[in-house]
Amino acid sequence: MNVKNRDFIFIFLFCKSICNFCPYCKVIYSGEKCNKYIDSLIKEIHFIGNQISGKKEVSSLYFGGGTPALAVERIKEIIDAVKEHFIITEGIGLELHPDNVNTKTLQALKKAGITKISIGIQSFSEKYQTILGRKQIDIKAISTALKSVPFETVSMDFIFALPNQTFEDLKTDADMAFEAGANHIAIYPFIDFTFTKSRVKAMAKKQKRKLLDQISNYFMEKGYTRSSIWTFSNKPEANYSSMTRENFIGFGTSATTLLKNQFKINTFDVDSYCKRIESGKPATSLTIRFTKRQRMIYWLFWTAYSTKVREKDFEKFFGVSLKRMYGFEIWLSKKAGFVTEKNGEYQMTLKGAFYYHYYENFYTLSYIDKMWGIMRKQAFPKKIKL
Repeated sequence: MNVKNRDFIFIFLFCKSICNFCPYCKVIYSGEKCNKYIDSLIKEIHFIGNQISGKKEVSSLYFGGGTPALAVERIKEIIDAVKEHFIITEGIGLELHPDNVNTKTLQALKKAGITKISIGIQSFSEKYQTILGRKQIDIKAISTALKSVPFETVSMDFIFALPNQTFEDLKTDADMAFEAGANHIAIYPFIDFTFTKSRVKAMAKKQKRKLLDQISNYFMEKGYTRSSIWTFSNKPEANYSSMTRENFIGFGTSATTLLKNQFKINTFDVDSYCKRIESGKPATSLTIRFTKRQRMIYWLFWTAYSTKVREKDFEKFFGVSLKRMYGFEIWLSKKAGFVTEKNGEYQMTLKGAFYYHYYENFYTLSYIDKMWGIMRKQAFPKKIKL
């Protein structure tokens, strides 16, 4: 198994309460169940690690939500298990609920080896916190904690395209984030998954495009770095994303793994996951095997998420020229004003960024929504037809 330049992603699915807009796999926190889950998670790490001879380099490690800080005392144990088999070269990130951003927790995370954190703010506005079913955030307490315990990257997540949301609303959130200690922010679009309990209505296409263009222009005028469709930083070296990797390995319930020719998803059911791992078997619930053309499309889609596609990267990965495979599509994209080209690099325009979101939204609701909806009900579905 070739693991060089690959991310590891851990899914921690426990939360103190469930946000009604969140589509991800999650369960209400229980200390006993959480510890059982982490025991299985560590066994899965060793199960994969023992298949590889010698220590291999991997790029990054990310702990995704739920709320990993609920098990803060066991984070180092998980990291140590990874380090028995792998050398992490680009740091370790962890997602945080605003309630967990305090000096004690941050110190414990840093001691465990965490170098990057991402805080799920969603909005500082009381109006939008109420709409999303969240409580008001104590920004002063967060700022104080961040000043006392510095990290390489401090990212804050926000949702845009909420009902009647304006450019001023988003701008205020972003400015408050950077003032509070963030050096990176992510502004993700609200997507109305059919299986969530959210009653929030999606914003109209025309309004959404105007809002995305306005906030993007604002960041660029300030000289911020745009590292993906939704992410901006006031320091070029600040980054927090595992979405643009060519390969990654996921551990835990509902975790995904992207290999050269296939995509795997672990079961969404925590008890079934633990049972499979305890029996010495992988917890894979669904495997998608790519044709070469499908793998190319997947690579292009998620590489474009970074707003840039380089011909040399495509040719290195697939052994064939990008223009030979997609020359007409590239020409069409340039004519439509979606991309510009310079020295073999394709840079997405503001128009292209919006339509990327538009088609990602379509893909999410047409395929991911259906797939996740089924997997939430069936631990190991025999077949899913999309």
